[in-house]
Amino acid sequence: MAITAKLVKELRDKTGAGMMDCKKALVEADGDIQKAEVILKEKGQATLDKKAGRIAAEGIIGSYIHNNKIGVIVEINTETDFSANTDDIKEFAKNIAMHIAASNPQYVSEEEVDEKEVQEQKSILINQAMNEANDNMPEDKKKMIAEKKVEGRFKKYLKEICLLDQPYVKNPEMTVDAYLRSIAAKIGENIKIRRFQRFEVGEGLEKKQEDFAKEVSEQINQ
Repeated sequence: MAITAKLVKELRDKTGAGMMDCKKALVEADGDIQKAEVILKEKGQATLDKKAGRIAAEGIIGSYIHNNKIGVIVEINTETDFSANTDDIKEFAKNIAMHIAASNPQYVSEEEVDEKEVQEQKSILINQAMNEANDNMPEDKKKMIAEKKVEGRFKKYLKEICLLDQPYVKNPEMTVDAYLRSIAAKIGENIKIRRFQRFEVGEGLEKKQEDFAKEVSEQINQ
């Protein structure tokens, strides 16, 4: 199958990988874009795994304030102070802060999710799934089916609350994790989003409901 520039660009938009890497993956996958995505992910994971053990203790604090209503600070770690001060990392930090303002994640990654919250959410999802079952179905069968349904629903829940799993607001075809990998590959260092804090005016107080997150997202994509 002919590997066109349009196909290469489509794969690049989805993964954030370099043009040449995308072309090589498409050639290896014989033009199948889904297979090419898997190839890039596997190769990218292997590269990042090699770098993962390297200490990333340098970095910068990125920030974003939207109309004095939402504020975000995020810590981005790099291996060297030199890379931390490059335009690529500064832009990455700002973009991640903007994404957090718009998407309001609760954790950086799935590994950070509190076990108590995991069990509570799974229990809620199981009860919801059991209530959807036929009333005449035996309880043990209801629970068995519910638990299978919950696997997929819980994964979806994690994607909603974990920053790395969320679709990147500036390019929803790729996840934040894919965006991170593309920057790590570009600068050739281990990069981590270590932590973040998001503030919203009046959060937790009784007030008129205003969707500031939607407002941020719309402004980013203008």
